[in-house]
Amino acid sequence: MLQDPTFWVAIAFLGFIALLVYFKVPPLVAKQLDARADKIRSELEEAKKLREDAQALFADYQRRQHDAMQTAEDIVARAKEDAEILRKESIKELEANLARRQELAEIKIRQAEEKAVAEVQGIAVDVAIAAAARLMQDGLKGDKADALIDQSISGLEKQLN
Repeated sequence: MLQDPTFWVAIAFLGFIALLVYFKVPPLVAKQLDARADKIRSELEEAKKLREDAQALFADYQRRQHDAMQTAEDIVARAKEDAEILRKESIKELEANLARRQELAEIKIRQAEEKAVAEVQGIAVDVAIAAAARLMQDGLKGDKADALIDQSISGLEKQLN
């Protein structure tokens, strides 16, 4: 048995284990493994916390984005309503302006008609006075007076045009 290499390997292995126990290596290794496990556990907890924070931030971002989209839609809807109101008001103002201008135009036309009628009446009066004066001067009677009146009336048409 002393010649067997397996025996000596077993003895060396047992001696190595004895040295390790003598120098308290297993508790040191266990302590380091525990420390490493604690460190890994704390890193996992921190990662879990970071993940939760990231999810909370993402949810907050989505909420804000939804709120921003809703606000934008509200602004667009309000702008459309304002544009429609402005369009209706503009149409009303345009119609009112057109009505005022039409009324002013009608007033000017009436005034022009009245002025024209007054001028015609004035001219007719002047012609009648001139014809009467001629009749009185000439002392015309009968057919000559009628012819003179007809001539004055036809002259009146020429004066009016």
